[in-house]
Amino acid sequence: MGLTILNTAIKKKRHPLRNWLIGIITVIVVAMLAAGAYFFNVAMVPSHKSFINNSNRISRSDPLYDQKMWFKHAHKQNWTMESASGHYRLVADYLPAAHQTTKNVVILHGFMGRKEKMGEYAAMLHQMGYNVLMPDARAHGQSQGKYIGYGWPERYDVRKWTNKLIQHNGTKSQVVIFGTSMGGATAMMTSGLHLPHQVKAIVEDCGYTSLNAELNYEAGNLYHLPKFIRGPLIAVLSGINRTKNGFFTSEASSLKMLHHNHLPMLFIHGGDDHFVPTKMVYQNYAATRGPKQLWIAKGAKHAASYAHYPHEYPKKVAQFLNQYVK
Repeated sequence: MGLTILNTAIKKKRHPLRNWLIGIITVIVVAMLAAGAYFFNVAMVPSHKSFINNSNRISRSDPLYDQKMWFKHAHKQNWTMESASGHYRLVADYLPAAHQTTKNVVILHGFMGRKEKMGEYAAMLHQMGYNVLMPDARAHGQSQGKYIGYGWPERYDVRKWTNKLIQHNGTKSQVVIFGTSMGGATAMMTSGLHLPHQVKAIVEDCGYTSLNAELNYEAGNLYHLPKFIRGPLIAVLSGINRTKNGFFTSEASSLKMLHHNHLPMLFIHGGDDHFVPTKMVYQNYAATRGPKQLWIAKGAKHAASYAHYPHEYPKKVAQFLNQYVK
């Protein structure tokens, strides 16, 4: 009887500690869910991002001033189509080449960019004799969409744009897919799909290895979060993304898709890139199964290799593409 009373007393004394632990765990879980929701909005919901420069201003001191001004005044056709998923209306600019040609390029912009931000690349490839198609990705520019997909759902849109381009310009079309930053990752993710035989080569500039790797890097780089916080936080974000955006962030992998790619690919990356770290390009380069070439633009920051090397960049691109597009 006395032992039973003692055990009961001990259990009662334990209740405050147990309740305290439950309270702490509850606070941690709620905080993690709130943080995951916050970072989902930062990463996946289109809005102004303080860490992205989206200025429309073209400075005369810009080494690519002439190219940007050419694009600004160039006549553009407006193309539209329904997204591959059927949910959104997508918009693109089309610039036919100066002379009839079978050479075509699809140009893909970066995170929170839009087709107009790729004007210097359009000018470069148009000067090389290409018909140029420049889509706004889902949830960017004039295209509809609720969430950013980082290239994963967009890869099917790129394939659909490519088919539309071939239908417009004929079965003898030769197509190049070209992208920078998120557009570069989208190009790599597209490369692993079954594509029309008219797609001859891909150029990717500063694309990431995978969405999870980029999220993990930026959680440390921009927000200085310790490693032990990043994993659980990304897991929460991924779960929210699966519910709202249709995929787990771990699915969106350039590396995974490059393992299925046999198309020729030119990899370009700035040697001083601290947004998509330069080391990622070596992993991407190793993953592809097709003919490949790598150029590290020494000293160039993120998506700035062309501006850093305004004369060498077009030469590198032309020399690579001329091997595969005649």
